[in-house]
Amino acid sequence: MMRKLSFLLLASLLFVMQGCASTITKGADRRTQGAFIEDGTIEDTATVRIKNKYADKVHINVNSYNRKVLITGEVADDTVKADISRITGGVQNVSEIYNELTVGPLTSLSSRSSDTLTTSNVMFRMRDSGKDFFRAERVKVVTEHDTVYMLGLVTHAEAEIAKEIASTSRGVKKVVPLFEYID
Repeated sequence: MMRKLSFLLLASLLFVMQGCASTITKGADRRTQGAFIEDGTIEDTATVRIKNKYADKVHINVNSYNRKVLITGEVADDTVKADISRITGGVQNVSEIYNELTVGPLTSLSSRSSDTLTTSNVMFRMRDSGKDFFRAERVKVVTEHDTVYMLGLVTHAEAEIAKEIASTSRGVKKVVPLFEYID
């Protein structure tokens, strides 16, 4: 029964989440309400501007946390990759850009679904870590090409727990911490 429930939950997540896998909830998030709202605006504005210029010629995901932007996906060449950084940098309130775009063919739906499952697995394992001081909601997890990117306002101890959980999760080939440390 538990396996069936887990499968249904993961299937629901696949349906709801498009593109690469990314998740976070507001709850214990340390961002101010203003930063939380600005991050959503940054993601939406950058995505629309990029899609308006490149349409279906690129697969991009824009994730913002505390005004720092992670761009993942695939593009045709280095010129497009640089242009997407420029477009994103032109969005109001962006303070830093991590351009992790891959030059190459666009990923398949199967690959993107696998990334979604990986993100879900990492998040579930973080929530079930048993560490009283650690709150999974403080970490934004983004998976692209089996690489897990982690953003958040965390202590060094929280970062170590998150990195350990992610690096030992099924399907993860690499972990890239992009944290801001508060201690």
